Amino acid sequence: MVAGSAMYPEVEPYESGLLDVGEGHRIYWEISGNPAGLAALAVHGGPGSGCVPGMRRLFDPAKYRVVLFDQRGCGRSTPHASDIGVDLATNTTDHLIADIEQLRRHLGVRRWVLAAWSWGTTLALAYAEEHPERVAALVLTAVTTTTKREVRWITRDVGRLFPAEWARFRDGVPEADRDGSLVEAYTRLLHDPDPAVRDKAALDWCEWEDAHVNLGPQPRPRLVNADPEFRMCFARLVTHYWRHAAWREQTQLLDNITSIAHHPAVLIHGRLDLSSPPDIAWQLAQAWPAARLHIVAGMGHRSGGTMAAHGINALKQFADISER
Repeated sequence: MVAGSAMYPEVEPYESGLLDVGEGHRIYWEISGNPAGLAALAVHGGPGSGCVPGMRRLFDPAKYRVVLFDQRGCGRSTPHASDIGVDLATNTTDHLIADIEQLRRHLGVRRWVLAAWSWGTTLALAYAEEHPERVAALVLTAVTTTTKREVRWITRDVGRLFPAEWARFRDGVPEADRDGSLVEAYTRLLHDPDPAVRDKAALDWCEWEDAHVNLGPQPRPRLVNADPEFRMCFARLVTHYWRHAAWREQTQLLDNITSIAHHPAVLIHGRLDLSSPPDIAWQLAQAWPAARLHIVAGMGHRSGGTMAAHGINALKQFADISER
């Protein structure tokens, strides 16, 4: 039962490294758990958040060979997108898919379970649809597909629920840009020659992110309180991926579900997720015969609590899938 699904004890990686994936990029990776276990890949959100140790605790370390990695430009991967001199032209969804494939081959994995959160669910879906034979199952939490419709929602439409916070977000760009694409406007600010302009834009972007993710009675300034390098990396990569709608057509990920229709999957989404409304996960589940959808009452765009419990249960169920 979900109520009894406690996280596993903390574990440390027994192997890690930096993998040269081309175009000057090296991605950080690590492995924990059972070296002979079923391979599982944790796909972090953001874009630009990087992996965190708590992700390891969702996997049974006796059964899984747990792989975490930092996507291009963030975390311990190099070069770091916080550096304004780092060109993002070679940081796209297709590049990340190729990186995952290169990492899979480097680690000698035949198939793996994908566990992903938020933006990571977009990337996991895109990877699985391109390489269905390399995926054993998927566990997707706080599901997104990063369409233009979703980007408009999260940067403009959801402002109706946070009017004061959204007004500050909108007013962070020049008046002439306020009725257009706020993603494009912030992209320009984040590449301004003046470092003070860039820093303020990153802070304003992260303040808005904190606002719409938090549903609690007290502020949770997670991104605002992060160090300036993290904020700049996060803001640059999010705006980069959102302005291109993940380089996918409006319904591409949904339409291509047929390629993984028989792959077992669990989709976990908060009923009160204001950042990514539940209809996204619901539409995917309707087109995915082998998927189970959990809409979790009282939860927003989060990965902990009952959301995590559902993820742990799903990973328990998938732990005995054959890698071959």
